[in-house]
Amino acid sequence: MITNRLLLLLASSLLLGSNAGAQTKQETGGKPMPADWIDQDTGHKVMRLTPTDGGNGSFYFHNNPFLQGKAGEGDKMVYYHTDERGKQIRLLNLKTRQTTPLTRYFKSVKGEIVGRKRREVFYQVQDTVYATHADTKKTRRVFVFPDDFKADITSLNAAETQLGGAWGTDAEKEIFRQYPAKSDFFNRIYEAKLPRTLFVVDAGGSGKLTKLFTDNAWLNHVQFSPTDPDLLMFCHEGPWHKVDRIWHINTKTKAVKLVHKRTVEGEIAGHEFFSRDGKTIWFDLQKPRSVTFYLAGADVKTGNEKLYQMDRNEWSIHFNISPDQKLFAGDGGDAGQVAKAPDGMWIYLFRPEGDKFKSERLVNMKHHGYKLEPNVHFSPDGKWIIFRANFEGQEQVYAVEIAKAAS
Repeated sequence: MITNRLLLLLASSLLLGSNAGAQTKQETGGKPMPADWIDQDTGHKVMRLTPTDGGNGSFYFHNNPFLQGKAGEGDKMVYYHTDERGKQIRLLNLKTRQTTPLTRYFKSVKGEIVGRKRREVFYQVQDTVYATHADTKKTRRVFVFPDDFKADITSLNAAETQLGGAWGTDAEKEIFRQYPAKSDFFNRIYEAKLPRTLFVVDAGGSGKLTKLFTDNAWLNHVQFSPTDPDLLMFCHEGPWHKVDRIWHINTKTKAVKLVHKRTVEGEIAGHEFFSRDGKTIWFDLQKPRSVTFYLAGADVKTGNEKLYQMDRNEWSIHFNISPDQKLFAGDGGDAGQVAKAPDGMWIYLFRPEGDKFKSERLVNMKHHGYKLEPNVHFSPDGKWIIFRANFEGQEQVYAVEIAKAAS
């Protein structure tokens, strides 16, 4: 029988965020966790970064959420907070785990772009783009989309002078409205072959909009190079086995180039992202689909490719690369994903060895629902992998330490 004294001790350990009496996810089955604990299946320390005062979500895997701290303050991470009042963007001090609001509450807010040089966070509310300074909290209106060109921003160029995105027709928007579930709209949007237009707008607030490229294809996944201010990557969205997906465009010359050409029946490539130095575009490659698995990297200039093979369980919905570009991370996947992995629900660390990955399991995601994609990020110091999860019953942001905890 559990005594009152033991219950008090356990409660104290939870409030202090210590590991004393901590349970693993596997034992809790979705119940509240301590502020930090040791994953008993992997031996790695895991901590919850966000307070449990509502739902909290990290950024999409290729969108940088970090700002360098000032004068020993600790680096900052930008994230979304949601509660009964609506949605708000907040700042988290990665050193102290203290959070502060960056914006007021909105019914809906999107965009999630951090300008590290400007120290501004760009975001969009309906048809208006704003930027809020991370230090002063001063907010400015950047751009308002005109009635005949309603679109979304998704990326900021390396010079932090232009925001990029893709515009779709009203007919396309109507398909999304009628069929809000991805399983319902995905093939419909692809098969409609409606025109989409890549564009940039001035990040300084002049109101200038430049249309770059239009195609009767689902142009998506728009992201600027982290180092070349004139290089914009995009994809031809749709069933991956039917599209040559990954492309880029020079925003000055308007020259468009295919990054990876499929060569095998049923081959798929996607969830592309830039290396930190902008020299390589990395992507999930399967030759063919759900049979042989790689993380592939295409040299931006030469097109030469480097492939790292992994097994079925190691395949991940998204991958990412460390600040020093020596390590990779993956967020795993459940048996319903494309890999159909029987034991793939883990946060992974990958070390390249020759033409293969040597994997290490960091977090058991057994109690996580993979309809919420974890979207891994390396911390700015390269010591932690940050991800989102719902294994406590509510979406929160977590970090797992790469170095194994001392026994």
